[in-house]
Amino acid sequence: MILITWYKDLLDFLINHLMNYTDRIDLSILYAIAIVIILSIIPKIDLIADKISKFFMIISGLALFILTLLVSYDVIMRKLFSGGSIAMQELEWHLYDIIFLFGIAYTLSKNKHVRVDIFYDKFPFKLQKFINIIALIAFIVPLSTLIVLEAIPFIQMSISQNEASPNPGGLPDRWIIKSAMFWAFIVVLIQSAGEIRKNIYMIFKGEK
Repeated sequence: MILITWYKDLLDFLINHLMNYTDRIDLSILYAIAIVIILSIIPKIDLIADKISKFFMIISGLALFILTLLVSYDVIMRKLFSGGSIAMQELEWHLYDIIFLFGIAYTLSKNKHVRVDIFYDKFPFKLQKFINIIALIAFIVPLSTLIVLEAIPFIQMSISQNEASPNPGGLPDRWIIKSAMFWAFIVVLIQSAGEIRKNIYMIFKGEK
């Protein structure tokens, strides 16, 4: 309970300081692009970003392991004992959200996101890296910033209303899982700075 209270206070602090930026999303996206570019200049930011993404990926992996156990238990209880729990089913949904959201930045760091481009693989190595930088600055950073900003009032409303599951026996404090979206794309922004630095390094060094 103390940990939840501390986490709630942290979210309140961040939301109150970031709320003003939700009114000017276009300007906020420009700020975010500038900040990410500046971060990419910092030495070893790519290593720091990779470690942060890996930490979130470990949480994602643990969530997957727990989800597997919960689903197995839920199936056994329902099929053999006609039992079940609304709270457990909702926890399974929440764990799935964490698996997906907390794995995005790590997947970006490994360049494993699906790329539908019939021309990219045929481009010269340095041109590929230049395209990566443009894609990060023009698409990934603005989209991630937009999601972070849109998540802020979403989370604030959930906290202020003390939102809980409408189902009998469901989970309370839905703001906790909703805040996962905020953190996931903050990490994507940090990872974007690391990826920009990696690609710039490879352009000048010509290393694959």
